[in-house]
Amino acid sequence: MTGRVVIKIGGEVVGSASLPRLAAGIRALVEEGAQVAVVHGAGPQVSALQQRLGIEARKVVGRRYTDQATLDVVKLAVAGQVNVDLCTGLRQAGLLPVGLHGAVWARKRPPRVYPGAGTEPIDLGLVGDVTGFDLPLLRTLWQAGRLPVLACLGVEPGQPGGGGAIYNINADTVAAALSRALPAQRLVLVSDVPVRRELADARSRIDTLSAAEARALIRDGVARGGMVAKLEEACGALDQGVQEVLITADLAAETTTLRP
Repeated sequence: MTGRVVIKIGGEVVGSASLPRLAAGIRALVEEGAQVAVVHGAGPQVSALQQRLGIEARKVVGRRYTDQATLDVVKLAVAGQVNVDLCTGLRQAGLLPVGLHGAVWARKRPPRVYPGAGTEPIDLGLVGDVTGFDLPLLRTLWQAGRLPVLACLGVEPGQPGGGGAIYNINADTVAAALSRALPAQRLVLVSDVPVRRELADARSRIDTLSAAEARALIRDGVARGGMVAKLEEACGALDQGVQEVLITADLAAETTTLRP
């Protein structure tokens, strides 16, 4: 296909044997003429490093609470380990990836109510909302035949000569925001979180959803944990003109397609 495609890759996929197959699929898209941007997370790597360092991991409906110690771990795992490992895997598939951190702009997320977490607003700490991207940089890389690979960290620019704040951002959120900003024709969310009516029952996988049906799954409590964040971001992307969102549990070879 031609056009623009944003692909989010979860940290669990980066550390799995399925990465070469996924990288080959990305190469096929690039060879067909698509402008592809990759966004990645590092959930398992962050949790593993927190455990090694004795730092408690806290999550709210699939989203990580981030204090300063956790943010330091996120920077090490996301912009360091996973970005390097992912770019290496993509290069082995014949692609020309460029790892990026600093291309996502953000501000601190204010407290908000999250589906499935009660009625009181929750402050997730040093978590950001995306305010923009360095789109000229992405266009320059595409023109040079390179593949942008964005870490899920956001920077709030400071004053000239001063440092800006850094925020942890859910990789699904970054990918959905980028798909809207470009805009992209397709958003692909690759992780190990399938879209099912019963999480433990593979036979309950949902093949296709409209945005309204996805929101009903969240409202009725069918979607839980990490599935909630993915469906929320998918719906937001569809609302802003993205034509199609694929949620792929690549480790289980399951795909759910969302359209407006």
